[in-house]
Amino acid sequence: MATFNILNKHLRLHQRIRCLSLLYLSTGTSPLVNNVEIRKKRNAIFDEEKKRQFSLIKRIEKIHVEHVGPPETCTLIMNKGLSTPFNCAMHIQELLMTQSVIALVNGKLWDIHCPLTEDCELRFMHFKEDDCNEANEVFWRSCSFILGHILETAFKDEHPVELCSFPLPNVKSGSFVYDADLKLPKWRPTQTELNCLSRIGSKLQYADLRFEPLDISTDVALKMFSDNRFKMQQIPEIAATSFNGSTIRVYRMGDHIDISRGPMMSSTALLGRFSVTAVHHVDSFEYGPLQRVQGVALPKQFWLHQWTYELLEEKARQLNTAPSPRLHRKSRLQSQNSLEKAPEPS
Repeated sequence: MATFNILNKHLRLHQRIRCLSLLYLSTGTSPLVNNVEIRKKRNAIFDEEKKRQFSLIKRIEKIHVEHVGPPETCTLIMNKGLSTPFNCAMHIQELLMTQSVIALVNGKLWDIHCPLTEDCELRFMHFKEDDCNEANEVFWRSCSFILGHILETAFKDEHPVELCSFPLPNVKSGSFVYDADLKLPKWRPTQTELNCLSRIGSKLQYADLRFEPLDISTDVALKMFSDNRFKMQQIPEIAATSFNGSTIRVYRMGDHIDISRGPMMSSTALLGRFSVTAVHHVDSFEYGPLQRVQGVALPKQFWLHQWTYELLEEKARQLNTAPSPRLHRKSRLQSQNSLEKAPEPS
């Protein structure tokens, strides 16, 4: 009888393990991989690639950077491929370091923490520009990026969340968005749960985390995001539309790394109010059922009455009708080939 009980116990345990394996297999996620391990792996690859790229700079070349705008127009001698607009701001005025959202380099939007590569004209943009559309779009895009960070860190480490993508920023829609597979198809978050997610975003303003861009090859990107089936399919398409047809731009904020064409704002210190307002269930022809997580935020430079901000939150709860994630037919074929050749997860 005792032997029968032991065998029966082992049989039930085997069935349970098999069910768990099938569950993780169906979601495309290994039960041995958790969010912490995924972030560590991506950061290790990011650091290794950044170090490799810096090692290619055999000697320091000087470039002339002409700053135009307040507090004064001046010319700086900076290091090619090393100095960033932020480094330039350090030589001019502290206010430019703390209040600038994005830079304009030769009239083109440029990340504050992206190295300069040639002689150029440099301007800094803030949220209170006469024409603030570009700054607002950069802020909205950065907030979608932050939503991805929240979703990857809010749940238990043993509950991997697969981020899919976020649409182009549309401030008039009333909300920024991130589409993801939360592995919770029936979840209807309560207001208390939404508030918990919101607090993660709100606290980032005190962390002052920089948005650090890095351009990487397709192979490095596939290795970096080998744990994410959505990114693995998207990488070939993104690379094909890059400036050289083979590059992916990723950003790191703290230990969170994601793909985006950018540009992003300088730092999370620019955040003011931040609210995660809704989770809607949407269907994507390419990716199947997803959760559309929405939010609204304000830059720290803007103060708004609580009642007025609640009106913004109410609008941000409505389903954002931005197109659901999809791939072009050519990209689907490319992604299938890339998946066949993808490196094994490290």
